[in-house]
Amino acid sequence: MIRSPDYEGGSLVNLVAELEARLGGRPLLPTLHSQLAEAIPEGATYVLVLFDGLGLAQLDHPAARLREDNAGHIDAPFPTTTTVSLATVSTGLPPSQHGLLGYQLWMPEVEQVVNTIKWTTLWGEALEIDTPAVLPGPNLWERLTLLGREPITVQPGHFAGSPLSKALYRGCRYEPVFTVDEVVAATSDLAVEPGRLIFTYVPHVDFAAHVHGQDSDEYADSLGVASAIWDGIARRLPAGAVMVGTADHGHVDFPEAQRVRIPKELEQDRTFYGDSRVMFVRGDESPAFAPLPATWIPVEQMMEWWGPGPRHESFFDRAPDGVLLADDDTVLLHSHSDKRLIGQHGGLLDEERQVPLLVAGG
Repeated sequence: MIRSPDYEGGSLVNLVAELEARLGGRPLLPTLHSQLAEAIPEGATYVLVLFDGLGLAQLDHPAARLREDNAGHIDAPFPTTTTVSLATVSTGLPPSQHGLLGYQLWMPEVEQVVNTIKWTTLWGEALEIDTPAVLPGPNLWERLTLLGREPITVQPGHFAGSPLSKALYRGCRYEPVFTVDEVVAATSDLAVEPGRLIFTYVPHVDFAAHVHGQDSDEYADSLGVASAIWDGIARRLPAGAVMVGTADHGHVDFPEAQRVRIPKELEQDRTFYGDSRVMFVRGDESPAFAPLPATWIPVEQMMEWWGPGPRHESFFDRAPDGVLLADDDTVLLHSHSDKRLIGQHGGLLDEERQVPLLVAGG
């Protein structure tokens, strides 16, 4: 059974709404369900730490010490992928309303599928896209600023000035960091001032899960780093500050035998893109889909996966005609997919959709 994210109070967008409301704002979506909201103490300043790729199920790993502070779980938006979730944080909107509908996104203004991490074609060619204007406004950071609150993001320094950062952090103070110690120090020091929302992004788990898989030493090390960052901030968190931790999606390992390539003949008159767990398709359903370990779902039958209306003005221009939803034990690869990756996400399995709700301070 397919379970879409709970955008009424149990998802990432509702967590963002909860924090916005506590800082005096008027969020655009419902706040958290009461039992989740009650797990978060009232604070003068809030720190939101997002661990890229750290799903709820991954807290069972012995190296994930931060599971001790887990107070529940919420859903990542659909597709369960980084740029979609980060756009949800930055706008306080579900994908249906912010319009960034997938990691690889058809953008009619350039008539190309765009890699929304690098803002290039799928084969790496640079595109002329005004990324600061991609997401609707006023975004979360701009709304908080109008209230006299200060939004700050603590990010890896090499992301500063990138097209994605320009899209996500318009109106937000950008605090670059380069080491684990700098992440801890910057986040905790900034939390001294009341009336702030500090958004700290931690990328280590996602990279290790994609490249090495969850049984590797590298993955265990990445969980150790994530735990050290959480524990380090928690120890230095000033009185009156509350820290909430979550993720943009979970991860599932798929060995090479479970990675299925789309036949080249199917790509001759259709465009395949998106995450490998939910392959977007521009073009009609085909009888040739039948042998694939996937289910064809036309876009009309999956609208609620992206969230409620009103829909972004470019929603229908950017949306695929349908998706091939891979079987639970399979990923689908198109001609430009990275065929080496072990860890995958994007679909609606519990392991992909459910992310933790960590709480410290208060």
